[in-house]
Amino acid sequence: MIEVDHLLTPADLLPDLARLWQASGRCIDELESSWKPADGSPVFTIQGKYTAQGWTEWTQGFQFGSAILQFDATGDERYLELGRQRTLDLMAPHVSHIGVHDHGFNNVSTYGALRRLMKEGRIPFNAGELACYDLALKTSGACQAARWSTTHEGDGYIYSFNGPHSLFCDTIRSLRSLAVGHLLGHRLMGENDVPFSLLDRLIQHARTTARYNVFYGEGRDIYDVRGRVAHESVFNCNDGRYRCPNSQQGYCPFTTWTRGAAWIIAGYPEQLEFLQVLDSNELKPFGGIVEVEDLMLKAARATCDYYISETPADGIPYWDTGAPGLVHLGDYRSRPADPFNEYEPVDSSAAAIAAQGLIRLGRYLTARGDHGGEEYFQAGLTVLRTLLSDTYLNHKAGHQGLLLHSVYHRPRGWDYIPPGSKVPNGEACMWGDYHLRELGLLVQRLAKNEPDYTFFGPVQ
Repeated sequence: MIEVDHLLTPADLLPDLARLWQASGRCIDELESSWKPADGSPVFTIQGKYTAQGWTEWTQGFQFGSAILQFDATGDERYLELGRQRTLDLMAPHVSHIGVHDHGFNNVSTYGALRRLMKEGRIPFNAGELACYDLALKTSGACQAARWSTTHEGDGYIYSFNGPHSLFCDTIRSLRSLAVGHLLGHRLMGENDVPFSLLDRLIQHARTTARYNVFYGEGRDIYDVRGRVAHESVFNCNDGRYRCPNSQQGYCPFTTWTRGAAWIIAGYPEQLEFLQVLDSNELKPFGGIVEVEDLMLKAARATCDYYISETPADGIPYWDTGAPGLVHLGDYRSRPADPFNEYEPVDSSAAAIAAQGLIRLGRYLTARGDHGGEEYFQAGLTVLRTLLSDTYLNHKAGHQGLLLHSVYHRPRGWDYIPPGSKVPNGEACMWGDYHLRELGLLVQRLAKNEPDYTFFGPVQ
């Protein structure tokens, strides 16, 4: 269980955040000096060098989005120009990509970040550039919303790259693309000019994910533990009926892959923030704002509680809460995670994603007078403090990764195991690096009393 530091403040972390941005700039520069577009999207490091891993093209937005976050945090315009130019030159195919569930990852992290900075007044206003970003985000949101399957109950979901039967928990974070598209007044057009609301599909997907991918201890099956997450839900494409849980990257369907849980932990709180900028009348067709908030809040609280209780004391999880080797680690929850153990790897990228969700949920609840929000907020800060320690933050020149000890696909054995080790360790991944930067920016803005960092930015 995480040993939450209730006295830690965002300001306390400013010195470590300064070290984060120093290391981050070096890592961006080292990757840029060796990476070529023809190499494909960088995914994870092998012996400190980023390499591609063809599966789906879901990480390029994190690559260029990292440079934009670096500018946002430091004001160094060299990184702004790098992120902007790479976005304009190379991200267009991602905008109209009809084969992935990752639009929020790729396009909101790039076009969306640039638009946000312009609306915040952080970069000069340019009507032509803003129109470019707006069009990219509208198109991205519509393409994501078009990837649609319906359920027997009458709801639906954005299906994963596996096909129309497959609902991934990851996609809750890609609802960003539908949210921004909706804020821009866009909709998806279908056959016979039938319009489809992006907000409608966002809420349907959030509702279906909460119903089938998150467990609440309500007797769904004998593995129904409150807060546990199934990576994938499988449906019968003929009639839309739910069939079973599954896991592509976790140990098994009846254990919790911690990065999958982290997507849920981060995804629902930021959608709760998004709901606050809508006119409440827009939510009446879905039962009203209270009903929509309640379903998201139920999923967020359950998964955050599970993360806090099942994660080692320092806030860094092992890659799956049911990984078979954990039995050899004894009471591993009562002490800090050990990236160099002989049985199961940790996943620092899951921690970086989850910490942001904990902080956002904590602030959301506290703003509504719920004193339970403090526990989540402080847990998120505690996790960040660990991630900024020398064990996880890479300061070694020549290693292109920022956040060490992440894993990508343990079942397939894709992750590098260094000589003398029995499990992957010492390597980084593009989503872990990006989300540590995003987490760092969120807390730095809080520490400096700057405007809140949200994916949608100012709405006026």
